[in-house]
Amino acid sequence: MAKHDAGVRYGTHRVIEPKGALPQAALVIDNSLPIHPTEMLVDVQMLNVDAASFTQMKKAAGNDPDGVAALILKTVAERGKQHNPVTGSGGMLTGVVRAVGPDYDGPVDARPGDRIATLVSLSLTPLKIDAIRKVYMDRDQVAIEGYAILFSSGIGVKLPDDFSRDAALAALDVAGAPAQAYRLVKPGMDVGIIGTGKSGLLCAIATRRVLGTTGRIFGVARRQESLDHIGSFGCLDVPILADATDPVAVLEAVHRATDGRMLDVVLNTTNTPGTEMSTVMACREGGVAYYFNMATSFTAAALGAEGIGRDVTLLIGNGYVPDHARITLDLVRSDARLRAYFEDKYGKA
Repeated sequence: MAKHDAGVRYGTHRVIEPKGALPQAALVIDNSLPIHPTEMLVDVQMLNVDAASFTQMKKAAGNDPDGVAALILKTVAERGKQHNPVTGSGGMLTGVVRAVGPDYDGPVDARPGDRIATLVSLSLTPLKIDAIRKVYMDRDQVAIEGYAILFSSGIGVKLPDDFSRDAALAALDVAGAPAQAYRLVKPGMDVGIIGTGKSGLLCAIATRRVLGTTGRIFGVARRQESLDHIGSFGCLDVPILADATDPVAVLEAVHRATDGRMLDVVLNTTNTPGTEMSTVMACREGGVAYYFNMATSFTAAALGAEGIGRDVTLLIGNGYVPDHARITLDLVRSDARLRAYFEDKYGKA
């Protein structure tokens, strides 16, 4: 790479307001062309909005797809990126590489014409939307016409040939969660999973791979059909019907189910605010609470754990684990029913 200011690889040259911020924390970034020599230009086909952000926008728009589209267009027009001003989160995208700057030295091994998925948040990715073609309300995805700019620091992967584009996008969007589950879970543990969306399902299956016939998996959800869905994949030992925004109810249910021992690891994968203390209170002393949940308040988790005198390791998932894309796609590949589920639900293109 030619010599540039050190911050350029992280996109500091595109920050408009406030000066000195990194692109993710910035209120406004520059999404204009041409690209900098250190950048990659991508013609975007699909946005995969993170679950917390999409849920918030659906509620704000009264479950109207046109309303969700209007909110996205407004955010990108004002901020130069899809950085939800309420949840602070973004998502990821797929598209086709249009150009690669001569000084680009990032981790994405792609050339013009290659299909890629970015693995960095839309909350820091310069994005220009020319048109929104369709909002998929049932899968948190938005088909658009426009472009995005990837910095040299931004991770991404070429899309695999053996998945449909949108099924791969859906799996890669939450790739950090099951990859982290493989790290945190050890044979013989009792593991709790709060949330039954795609990240919860992948975490449950990864956890079962680690536990085998040892340990148990406890699933917490407020709807029986959600527990039945996870259970149908053979990776749920103890279903717990409870609202994770009610920490006392979760505490009492887990206490009964474990004879007071509580859980070694709790993986929070919900898209709902206010579930921090259910995660903490379900853990045993010395346990681990992992939040793969963009609606999480670190303040609520930290002060809440302190307030009840619970010695719990709090981990905030950053969505990145080395080799997480391969780990997650291989997990989906390894289970015919799981793969069919992703292709049936998300594999439209």
